[in-house]
Amino acid sequence: MTATTLFYIIISIIIISFLIDKILDHLNAKHYNDPIPSELEDVYDEAEYKKSQAYKQTNYKFGIWSSLFSILLTLGFLWFDGFEFVDTIARQYSSNSIVIALIFFGIIMLGSDLISTPFSYYKTFVIEAQFGFNNTTKKTFILDKIKGLLMMAVIGGGILALIIWFYQQTQDLFWLYAWGIVTLFTIFMNMFYAKLIVPLFNKQTPLEAGSLRDKISEYANSVGFNLDKIFIIDGSKRSTKANAYFSGFGSEKRVTLFDTLVKDLDEEEIVAVLAHEVGHYKKKHIIFNLIASILLTGLTFYILSIFISNPLLSNALGVEQPSFHVGLIAFGLLYSPISELTSLVMNYFSRKFEYQADDYAKHTYKAEPLIKSLKKLSKNSLSNLTPHSSYVFAHYSHPTLLERVKNLKAKTSYDS
Repeated sequence: MTATTLFYIIISIIIISFLIDKILDHLNAKHYNDPIPSELEDVYDEAEYKKSQAYKQTNYKFGIWSSLFSILLTLGFLWFDGFEFVDTIARQYSSNSIVIALIFFGIIMLGSDLISTPFSYYKTFVIEAQFGFNNTTKKTFILDKIKGLLMMAVIGGGILALIIWFYQQTQDLFWLYAWGIVTLFTIFMNMFYAKLIVPLFNKQTPLEAGSLRDKISEYANSVGFNLDKIFIIDGSKRSTKANAYFSGFGSEKRVTLFDTLVKDLDEEEIVAVLAHEVGHYKKKHIIFNLIASILLTGLTFYILSIFISNPLLSNALGVEQPSFHVGLIAFGLLYSPISELTSLVMNYFSRKFEYQADDYAKHTYKAEPLIKSLKKLSKNSLSNLTPHSSYVFAHYSHPTLLERVKNLKAKTSYDS
């Protein structure tokens, strides 16, 4: 195989992926105006449903133009040897391969972020503001960008430098060391993300004593779940949309509730949402996802180790002097179809786990308040009640609202 052939394979992968994505978007958009299923008729009134349709159409059109710009820019960058240009700049500042790689990726990431910022700005301050979701100030928007870039430079740069160093020292065995580094980082972040990273962007405060905390504690005790750390996060500083999530293990496990969730739901509904999150923990979904992520990372690094030394990878991107960092870019582009397939599998398991967590909440608490909370959250985010099945299969990590409501209402042997 020649570098030219590999180049056209990369181009084909990018174009085919784009076309599949746009076809799925189109199929999904054709269902925006479908009648609301009878089980969900109480989610929207007529005015709210029209607003929901307008929101979906606006995002759909914005997505077409932003993704079209992105693919044209990517193809142009590849066609006109953009990676060779950036690599040449990086090599002007150092002869050390690790420093060159850090400069190379720094330029790529910074350039990509600068180009995407106008689209992110428009999405936040025009579309989200138009439909009443945005609470982000321009200062917060800018600070989030700066913090994100600094975190990428420090954490991402540090991990990249270690991986390249291990490659230089061990060659064929570098994938084991790289896998070990990323595994330790993944476990560490799962344990301490809420304690170390979240405070950089949001304020977290313990849920104060009162009837809500009493009801949560009563439920947690009833299912033998030790839960001392319940936090409220100021999600409203950026958006009116609500959320809740579970994080950490052992003594570090905690539940975080968005302040918007506490505002929008009554106490029974909040406990039902919490019961769902406890279900994920009790059913070992968090452990499964962590192990699956680690194994997939190991597989990716192993395949990378087979191909990374081949100069064709760098040559295919128009870079004459082969290097680990350019080969990494080429490998990522070639590996993307496999990544898409693994994503489909993980989404399948995720949807399955959501049913299991819903069932756990239904059997250990109540189904009705969870149904009400799901409907309220869908209404408040103007979510799509009638998505196309192919779009759900490809992109949804959760079952549709209709599927979850039907499952929660279904009688089982556990129901009285």
